[in-house]
Amino acid sequence: MEEVVANPVVQESLIQWTARFMTEGGIFMWIIAVVWCAGIAIAAERLKAYFKYNIDGTSLMGNIKKSVIGNQVQEAIQTCSESPALLSFVMKNGLKRANQSKEQIQDALEASILETVPKIERRLGYLALAANLSTLLGLLGTIQGLIQSFAAVAQAEASQKAQLLAEGIAVAMNTTALGLVSAISLMVVHSYLMARGEQMIQEIEENSVKLLDLLATKKGSVSQSTDKAA
Repeated sequence: MEEVVANPVVQESLIQWTARFMTEGGIFMWIIAVVWCAGIAIAAERLKAYFKYNIDGTSLMGNIKKSVIGNQVQEAIQTCSESPALLSFVMKNGLKRANQSKEQIQDALEASILETVPKIERRLGYLALAANLSTLLGLLGTIQGLIQSFAAVAQAEASQKAQLLAEGIAVAMNTTALGLVSAISLMVVHSYLMARGEQMIQEIEENSVKLLDLLATKKGSVSQSTDKAA
């Protein structure tokens, strides 16, 4: 009896499959990969910056309020100076004008907010651009693959048509897949960063109003006490 020897199924590792996936997709695969990596680098930098800029606004405002009520404005300024958070920076600039008029305090707070907002929104536009480019490059690679497939059917010999057609379809499908994966992941990260940025800006504006009201009220109470003493 003849023994039938089955050919062992060779399973690809993840690295081998990725290399084949990228190679079959053509040049646009590598362009999309570069755009994707650039977007990931921007997102990582923004996440690191947001972690640095963020602070518990309620806790900070509570410490500031306690110091201001206790006539320890310098202590409140020192507390803000110890933190790299953007909210601390805005609060510190407002506290430095605690002895001035309400309008001057408000001007200092508004100027500080205008200075901090660009730091929060920096490079987010490039992240959105990377997501859009990934989609368009994937579409361009798809068109290239379809052109390659049609050229194979129209011009190649019958024995080569199947192989060339398969190569063209691989280019079309692979670039579409990678472009969509890149675009979707970058859009998700961009949406998250936008939401976090808006939350930080809202927290800064809210606590700025609270600080302005606190300093104005404190100054008004001091003025009334002085008038009564006189």
